[in-house]
Amino acid sequence: MLDAAVKVFSRRGFHAASMDEIADEAGISKPMVYAYLGSKEELFTACLHQEGTRLMEAIVGAVVPDLPFDEQLWRGLRAFFRFVGAHRDGWAVLYRQARGERPFADDLAAMRSRIIEVVAGMLDRGLVAQGREVRAAELEVMAYALVGAAESLADWLADHPDADPDGMATRMMNFGWTGAGSMLAGHQWRPPPAAD
Repeated sequence: MLDAAVKVFSRRGFHAASMDEIADEAGISKPMVYAYLGSKEELFTACLHQEGTRLMEAIVGAVVPDLPFDEQLWRGLRAFFRFVGAHRDGWAVLYRQARGERPFADDLAAMRSRIIEVVAGMLDRGLVAQGREVRAAELEVMAYALVGAAESLADWLADHPDADPDGMATRMMNFGWTGAGSMLAGHQWRPPPAAD
C-alpha cells in the first residue's frame, strides 16, 4: 500500500492525489487504505518515513568505518545516488512533495538533520584520523554544504533516467572532496585584502 501511495503522491502531489487513486494503484478497496493507514495526511507521513528510512539505511549500510574517509564518503554518496536512481518516486515524495507542505516539511527537516549529523560525524572521524580537530560548528557547515550539493544533484538525477548514479557520485566527490579534502588538510582559501 505504501509503495502504491508513493507512486501516486509522486505523480500527483499531496493535494491532487486521491485515496481512490491510491486504492486502485494498490489493488485494494479505499476502506482498506483508511483502515490500515488512516487519513491522507497519515498515509503521506507513513510514505515519507518509509522512504526516509530506506534512504538512511542505504547510506549507513554502504559506509564501512574502517576505510579511509574519502572512500567512506564516496560509498555513502554512491548509495545515496543509487537510491535516488532506483526510487525516483520516493525521491519525489521526500524532496519535492514534502518540502513545502506543513507538517510534512517538519518531518523532512528532522530526517535531513539526521543525515547532516551522519555526514558531520564522518567528517569528524576523518579529521581525528588525521590528528586534526575542527569546531563542531565548522563540521556542521561543511556537512550542510555537502548534503545540499548532493540533494541538488540528486534532484537533477531524478529527472534524467539515463544518468548514471555511480557517475554522479564520482562527480560529487570531484566537486566536494577537492574542497573538503583541502580543508581537512588545513588549506583554506581566503579573500584578498580590501583594496580600499
